[in-house]
Amino acid sequence: MAAPKQERAVQTREQLLRAAAEVFDEYGYAGAGINKILQRAGVTAGALYFHFKNKQDLALEVMHAQRTTIEPHVPSTGLQRLVDITLIWSHSLQADPLLRAGVRLTGEQASFGLQDASPYAVWARSFEECLEVARDSGELREHVELGELAEFVVGACTGMQEYAQVVSKRADLPRRTVNMWKLLLPGIATDRTLGTIENSQERAKSLWTTLGAHDKGSEDD
Repeated sequence: MAAPKQERAVQTREQLLRAAAEVFDEYGYAGAGINKILQRAGVTAGALYFHFKNKQDLALEVMHAQRTTIEPHVPSTGLQRLVDITLIWSHSLQADPLLRAGVRLTGEQASFGLQDASPYAVWARSFEECLEVARDSGELREHVELGELAEFVVGACTGMQEYAQVVSKRADLPRRTVNMWKLLLPGIATDRTLGTIENSQERAKSLWTTLGAHDKGSEDD
């Protein structure tokens, strides 16, 4: 009997997280009342407080979930993996409330009493791991400082998505992401590697479509 109860608890927690993300995405932290989240999730207050201490705790969980919405489903390695993560991200920010809410809350966090840089640091470490594999495979030019480049890409993506949100509600974010790599890759990739990296809006769309199909298959299971 314990297993079904545990499974239901996991499902309820995921249900709450997704509902909270939708509400945070639509209303921001200040406008995301607990009652709105409960109504969206279709659960009781008792269920919410069993899993989360309060609204801030729920917001933190959403903030820290950004990486898990993309990375587990990227099959490539090294420099291509880093490019692919950002290409998928460029589409996910248009369609995935959990990622969008995480990004919004990270930017708004000062308004609800936080100064938590860990979402940025987690992305930077993830990107650095891609670059470590790339270096071991001889894909990078000798001058590349892995930590500095990883942090730069996080900062560039953060600013780029904010710009795109104002200009086009992020509709042109895939194009901007491809252009970012067109500028960066010649300075960091070896000549041999440069010709093998796939970086296009078509690849971004294909990767996103594959991710969506994977998510649908997981839901059907």
